[in-house]
This record gives sequence, structure tokens and C-alpha cells, in this order.
Amino acid sequence: MLKKPYLLFLIFIFLSGQNSFGQDISLFSQINGRYDFTFVGNTLNTNENSFMATPTILTSSSADLNLAPDDVIERAYLYWAGCGTGDFDVMLNGTPITAERTFSIVQASSGWPHFSAFADITAQVQATGNGTYTLSDLDVTSFIGQYFQNRTNFAGWAILVVYENSSLPLNQLNIYDGLQAVPSSIDITLDSLNVIDDVGAKIGFIAWEGDVGIANGETLEINGSTLSNPPLNPSNNAFNSTNSVTGSSVLYNMDLDIYNIQDNIDVGDSEAQISLSSNQDYVMINAIITKLNSQLPDATIEIDNYYTSCNEGAVTVDYTVYNVNSTEVLFANTSIGFFIDSDLIGTSATVNDIAIGDSESGTITLTLPTDTPETFTLTAMVDYDFQVTELVEYNNTFEFEVTQWLSPEFNDLEDLVSCNLGLTRGIFDFSEYEFIVTDNLDLDVSFYETYDDAENELNEIFNTSNYEAVTTPEEIFIRLENDLGCYSITSFNLLTENCPPTIYNAVSANNDGMNDDFFIDGLRDIFVNFKLEIYNRWGKLLWVGDNSKPNWTGYVEEGIGSKQAPEGTYFYILYLNDPDYPDALTGYLYLKH
Repeated sequence: MLKKPYLLFLIFIFLSGQNSFGQDISLFSQINGRYDFTFVGNTLNTNENSFMATPTILTSSSADLNLAPDDVIERAYLYWAGCGTGDFDVMLNGTPITAERTFSIVQASSGWPHFSAFADITAQVQATGNGTYTLSDLDVTSFIGQYFQNRTNFAGWAILVVYENSSLPLNQLNIYDGLQAVPSSIDITLDSLNVIDDVGAKIGFIAWEGDVGIANGETLEINGSTLSNPPLNPSNNAFNSTNSVTGSSVLYNMDLDIYNIQDNIDVGDSEAQISLSSNQDYVMINAIITKLNSQLPDATIEIDNYYTSCNEGAVTVDYTVYNVNSTEVLFANTSIGFFIDSDLIGTSATVNDIAIGDSESGTITLTLPTDTPETFTLTAMVDYDFQVTELVEYNNTFEFEVTQWLSPEFNDLEDLVSCNLGLTRGIFDFSEYEFIVTDNLDLDVSFYETYDDAENELNEIFNTSNYEAVTTPEEIFIRLENDLGCYSITSFNLLTENCPPTIYNAVSANNDGMNDDFFIDGLRDIFVNFKLEIYNRWGKLLWVGDNSKPNWTGYVEEGIGSKQAPEGTYFYILYLNDPDYPDALTGYLYLKH
């Protein structure tokens, strides 16, 4: 964009304080090891758009990848960009590529959009290796005429290649991307850095639409220091259609620039500030890559599994400590802590040195505090005492939900009372206790006559609605079991009470099997100390009975003999001799032959 038409220049002056609208540059990926990076790419512009006589754009272009024989391709990311709303399906060496992520930005001064796109092409570049790469089918021709009006017509592509080489020092590569633009200025914070040694530190940029002919207040700074690489990248024109890898200055309206930042970053830095200013040139930053020498371990931990037993109050944990995303050995005796909430409940340590990319597994049994809930979050933290300096200091914890195996809770049950049917025998219905004993309907509930039977699940009581207790009190045991196999045993008592007897006051002493004696239901073997007296109408005592004598059949006891009493009405007095029934029961009965 050399000189803008006067009208557009006035619009630019009016809007120069406004920012373009895009996506902030942020960390996309971090790679640690003996790695470095390079760029491959090319423009689709046939000339700087500021110098074009008529709008022209290609739909394909090529570039060569030339890595050393010992360089091993680790990752390859394709970025492509252009004017307009976007073309997100392209071809690379004849292979269809569809954007996995897209970015868009609207130029504040014109209101027109530009785009960029991303695809992971690692497998294809690993298979191809060195050679020529041709990007095709990137078509923005329909937008060229419009964007030529303010000279922002462009398209291009770039491949970021990360490679490994055993002769390299241990480095940390951070890849940041998004889409931010000037004019007039942008500030980008590169976080997650860990500068151990600044030797060989460098930073790379994938940028679009910079012009060699516009050096109006254009500066690139890191941590307040201006970056330059003259004569390719002068301090007043950082993005000027250049490729630092090839030394090309005809990468029209795009830049693949790499700067040495050894003197611009300090040991111990965890972030860097990038500032880009431009009073006129429209420059879009798409990706930033940093390479820093960083020989440090990176300890992480995962809980693999846990084991517990019912009511044990302890949990055995299998865990693994990793040193994967690292550039140095993680030495033995690195601390490991286990926490519930913020309370440390157990400690361990690594046993051996853990090599880069390796791991070590261990097991620990943790005693749980008595107030630990049934389900809780267990946090494992490697280097919990912060004795190890690491590449990343905020990824040392791992949370895992643990469920204790606890016996089920149960509700207290009231004893059941039934009428004494004789010699403390009773009939009981406790079927509802299956639902009353617990609030958890998922538990298995079963009933037993002894504690041992409940423990061993033997001789279960199935007739809970009409259960006969031969003698009382009898204790009934309930086993409650959850799906983990943990169980509880509770109990209740079956009790009998002496209920009021029922007196049938008619006697037909004719041996026909019906009312042949004076029958009182609920008396014998219940009120064992009862005394029954029979009187005639004149008040003469005719017969005395108790629990040891048969029922009265109408005979009068006189001395050593007896005789049949005549038909008629008689009077009885029944002494129950029971503290619950202190008053005698009296009444009339009728005797018939």
C-alpha cells in the first residue's frame, strides 16, 4: 500500500486511532526438547500491491523445504491468508486441505475483512520431507478488484516446520497464533515462557500484507527493545515482504521473519511483551514462535486407580509421575503429596531419576481423616514442597474423585409388640421395615433370626408379613448391603403383651363339640396365674379353676365327687392376677344341657 488516494488517506486519518477487530494472539502449543523451527512459504501476489498497475493475483505458488540430513520433522502447521471473507479449502502438492481453525479480521479504516486459516499437516510433511511444496486452489480473485482500491489485495501461505536434531541444545518452543493488526499499534503478551539461558534465543513471525515501500513509523519491539535485522529488516520497516530463512525480499505482502533475541530477554523471564507500531502500513500478525534454551524437568502426576475395603478408613492409590514435556531429567526423591481439600494426608517421593519423556509408577496407602465424607476429591501433587525448578510450575496437580466403601446408614427401628398367644408366642408383620430401615431404596435388605445368619446370609426370613415368634422377646436382625458389597446389620425386638381375654358366656355341655365348656379365649398359658370362680344364682361357689385345670363343663365339685349342674344362669369371677389388669372380670354365663 504505497500512497493511498487522497479520500482514503482522509478516512485513514479519521480512523487511525481505531483498532482492527480480530483474534488476540495466544499460546497454541508448547514443545520441549532438542527442537528448532523454520518456515516454508510463498506469496500469491505477482508484485507488491502498492506497485501494481492493475490488480493481479495467482491461485498457486511453490517453495522448497531444505532441512539438514539429521533434522527430523516433528510438526508441520500450514497457515494461509488473503483478502476477503475466506477460502478454507486448498490443495498442498495435490492433497486437499481443509481449515481446522480459521481467523478473521476487519480493517477499521475500510470495514473490509481479511482472513487466515490453519491446518495440521504434520503427517504429509513427514512423508514428503525435503522438496518442493506447492499450494494451490487458494482463490481470492473475486475480491481483488475491491481490495485493490486501498492496496490491501493479497494472498499467501506458510508452513511452520518444527524439527528435532540430537545435536541441538534442549529448547522450549512456544507457538502463539491469532490475528491482530496495525495501524496504529498492538501489544501482545507472550506468556508461559521459562528462560533458563538466553543463548540462541530467537523469535519468528508469520505476518501478512506488509509493504516494503511503507516505512512510516513501523517498529517491532520486544520488552521495549526494537528488533531489526538489517539490511533485510530495518528497524523502521520490520514487515517488508521478506523471508529470513531464504534471505528473500520479494515475498510480496507477507513476511516470514526470524529475529535473534538473545540480548532482548533475561534469564528468569516468564513472559515477553511484543509491541508493533505503524502509522500507515496495514500489517497482520498471524503466528509468533519463540525458541528458548530451557533445560528443565517438567513433573506431572496422574492417579491411575484406587482400592479400598469396607469401613477400612484408608485408600490405596496407584499413581504415575511423568517427565514428558521436559528438557531435563527429573531427579529421584522428588516429593509427592496427597491432599483432601488443603489438608496433606500422605506423602511419597519418586524412587529413580525419570528421563525425558519417561515416567515412574508408584503405590501408596493413605489413612483417611475420620471426618472424610463418603465421596471426596483426592488431589495428588508432585513437587508439593516446591524444591524442583520446572519448565511449567502450574501443572503439578491431579484431582481424582474417590468413593469410600462405607457400610450403609440405617434408621433406628421400634420394637414390635403383638398379643401373647400363649407362652409368649406371637404373630408379627414387619414387612414395612424393609422400607423404613433405610432412606436408600437401592440397598438390598434382608431379615434373619440370628446375628451369625445375617453375617453369613443364611436362613433368610421371607415370611415377614406373618412371622410366628415361638417365644418372645425375639431379636430380628436386618442386613443392609450396597452394590459395593459393604453391609450393615441392625436389629429390633419382637415383644408380646397380654391382651384382654375374650369370654364366651354360653356352655352347652352335651358333648356335641360345640360350646361344650366355658371357653375364654386368650387366657390359658397367657395369664398363667389366673383364678376362675363359678357361682350359682344364690351365690354359692360351685367351681374353682386355674391354668392347671380343664375348662368348666357344667359340673359342680362337691367333696370327692361331682355332679352335673342344672341348666340356668350362673355367675363368674375371673382374677387375672396380672399387674396390667388389677380388677377382676365378672359376668354371667348360661348353662344348657
